[in-house]
Amino acid sequence: MAGHSKWSKIKNSKGAADQQRGKVFQKFSKEIYVAAKNGGPDPATNPALRLKVDKAKAANMPNDNINRAIKKATTAGEGENYEEVNYEGYGPNGVAVLVHTLTDNRNRTATNIRVAFNKNGGSLGETGSVSYMFERKGYIAIDRENLDVDEDTMLMSVLEAGGEELETSDEVFEIYTNPSDLADVRDALQAEGYILAQTESTMVPQIMVQVDPDKEELFLTMIEKLEDDDDVSEVFHNAELSES
Repeated sequence: MAGHSKWSKIKNSKGAADQQRGKVFQKFSKEIYVAAKNGGPDPATNPALRLKVDKAKAANMPNDNINRAIKKATTAGEGENYEEVNYEGYGPNGVAVLVHTLTDNRNRTATNIRVAFNKNGGSLGETGSVSYMFERKGYIAIDRENLDVDEDTMLMSVLEAGGEELETSDEVFEIYTNPSDLADVRDALQAEGYILAQTESTMVPQIMVQVDPDKEELFLTMIEKLEDDDDVSEVFHNAELSES
C-alpha cells in the first residue's frame, strides 16, 4: 500500500455526493437495509450495520433516513430482496475495475454494467480476472487539521489500537487494518479522543496501472457511469491518474 493514498478519491467522491445527495442517500439506505436485515437492527451488536451507519452519517445523511431504513428491514414481511453481485473488468490500459452491487434484478444490473464498460473503452472480465489484484482492508482516516499530533505519536496510537499500517500526508492520517479488526481499532482510536473522518471496509489495489493521459477522461467517464448506477454500491480500481 506504500504510496497509495485513498483520501484524494474520498474527497472527490464527497464533492460529487454533495451534488446528488438524494441518490447517495438512497444507496446508503439500501446498504443499511441489507446490513440490518442480515445482522439485526442494533449497530452495537452488528458491526456491518455500524460501519454503514457511520459512513452515512459522515455524508450528513439525516438520522431519520437511517432509522427508517433500519425499521424497514426489521418490520414483519418480506420487503425488498437484494442480493450482492460483483463484476470484474478492465478499463483503458488494462486498468483493473471491481464493481460491487446490491440488486433486486440481476438482468437489469448486468446490462447496465456491461454498457458502462463497453461504451467507455472497457470490457467485462470473468469472475476472478482482476479481484486477485486487490486486498480487503479496513480503512480509517483522521483529518490533521487542528490536530496537534505528530506522526510518531499517531503511529504508536495506531499500533496500540491494533492497526497494521499508517500513511501520512499534510491533510490526513490514513490507517489500514485487518478487516476483522476494523471495529476494534475504530473504537480504540475514538476512545483516545481522535475524531475519525472516514471508516470503511475497502479493497486496496496491490499493483497500480498508469493510464495514458489521452484516455483518462474516457476512464473517468466509465467510473462516473458505474458509480451513478442505482444498483452499484462500490467501485474500486487500480488506475494511476495525473494530478489534474
